[in-house]
Amino acid sequence: MTKIIYVLNGPNLNRLGKREPQIYGSTTLAEVEALCRTTAGPDVEVRFHQSNREYELIDWIHEAIEAQAAGIIINPAAFTFTSIAILDALKQFDNPIIELHISNVHRREAIYHNSLVSKVATAVMAGFGPRGYATAVRAMAEMT
Repeated sequence: MTKIIYVLNGPNLNRLGKREPQIYGSTTLAEVEALCRTTAGPDVEVRFHQSNREYELIDWIHEAIEAQAAGIIINPAAFTFTSIAILDALKQFDNPIIELHISNVHRREAIYHNSLVSKVATAVMAGFGPRGYATAVRAMAEMT
């Protein structure tokens, strides 16, 4: 049976490779998606999404619930620190959740230190750069 893992990406991540490369590197989101799919292998279906709109991320979390997905890897970006709605949606998901950040948010300004998503995440990864996505996919595949 194929496992389904949702990889959800929040606002401005569509700008990877162009936006603040000194923080986020030069890897594009399309390259991150390809890395996730390659890492997942044949027994894991990756459903990869990005949106700058909070409601779309919530809809994909609901979709993951209905699809009985094995897990969610989420880089909520700025919504990490502001979205009670995403937190409430994630609370409804019964399987593992990995919160992922490309940069080490704890080495950045204080505004980036209080994650709402961490309150429901099974695990948190930060500071591995875009390669952290591959690590998260491997970890999720082993957790489920």
